[in-house]
Amino acid sequence: MINFITRHFTSLWALITSPFRAMWRLICKIFPPREFTVMDTPRGNVYTFRQNSFWRFTKFCGKIGLIIWATWSTYVFIYHRPLLQKRTQQLESVKALHTRQMTDLQTYMKKYSELTKNLNVIDDKILNSDEMTDKEKEELMNSRVKTWGELDFLRTRLTEMFTNDDYTAEYTKLSELSAEFELTRAENEELKKRDALLIESMQKINDADNKIVNLVSKLTAENTEELKNHMKTINNTIASLGLTQKVLIRNANKYSNPLVGSAFSPIEFDKELDPKYQKLADDLELWHGLSKLNTILPFGAPVEKARITSNYGVRNDPFTGEPKRHRGIDFAGKIGTELMAVAPGRVISAGERIGGYGTTVEIDHGLGFTTLYAHLSQIMVTRGDWVRPGTVIGLGGSTGRSTGPHLHYEIRYKGVPFDPSKFIKE
Repeated sequence: MINFITRHFTSLWALITSPFRAMWRLICKIFPPREFTVMDTPRGNVYTFRQNSFWRFTKFCGKIGLIIWATWSTYVFIYHRPLLQKRTQQLESVKALHTRQMTDLQTYMKKYSELTKNLNVIDDKILNSDEMTDKEKEELMNSRVKTWGELDFLRTRLTEMFTNDDYTAEYTKLSELSAEFELTRAENEELKKRDALLIESMQKINDADNKIVNLVSKLTAENTEELKNHMKTINNTIASLGLTQKVLIRNANKYSNPLVGSAFSPIEFDKELDPKYQKLADDLELWHGLSKLNTILPFGAPVEKARITSNYGVRNDPFTGEPKRHRGIDFAGKIGTELMAVAPGRVISAGERIGGYGTTVEIDHGLGFTTLYAHLSQIMVTRGDWVRPGTVIGLGGSTGRSTGPHLHYEIRYKGVPFDPSKFIKE
């Protein structure tokens, strides 16, 4: 035995605890630790939370226990109520029959006593009939026969009542039903108490649910309206790109990256439930989409002190003087001016670019939108970097086809530049 322990285990304690450690390894395998990310939209912070195996296993056990308790309580409540009603009806029927039989018995006994008394009186008169006429004696004899006949009838009914098997069985059934009734009533009283507690708890939950739904609905409506007003400034611009706000919201809910968080799954409730839940789910989906869209889209200026020196559109080329289409907006600045990312995204190019752009940085923000920074004197990021709003991606300069220090800034949709003025003047 000792050789077996020392061969396979480091100590006796290791042998004793080995089943528990095996069980824990199995739990960890079924419920591995899980991480989830939460995006603090206003600040652009990303928080990662970790749920260990013990916490996930404990929650699972709690849910299973709650489901079992609710199922058992529902089963007991549904099963015993009809049984109690049926037994109560049987008991009431037997009690009513017993009451009628007891009433009949008392009536028969009372009548029997009266007839016996009358018979004794008649016999006494017959025995002392010396002064009675023959007619009176005949009347007494007829009365005696009649009374005797009634007594015989009552005796027969009473005999049947006490010797009738069905009647005796009624007493037996009544006793058994009474016992069963008491047991069932005790069970029902316990169920009533549990039911009362359950109803009270459900009422509290319902009240809390209404308060939460109303509060969340109010907050969602207020925030959604504010976000809609913010988006109105670019409605014409996105329409010129062949997009609608509805399409952008739907795409934003599906989009995910480490900086803006995971995709949002629409919630569908059973149509038989209160419509307020589905409306709240739709409102939350709209609010989440607008909020995410306001985070993803490149709103704002890429420099701290924005002074535009050349707008988007046709202008005279500074080198040839001939009309030429300007594909972005120029911001005045000195060499070394810090240039910032306007929205979260990933750097997809950082270096020299042909076409007169010079030293350039381009950032992909998702949903097909990118921003381009040209004529930089120095690049502060590398290709593949994730950047947040306000991250310095480079310094202003005059590289490439430039007449002086400035920033050439473009916003593109699927690689095609468009007028970014509405995005800058948010």
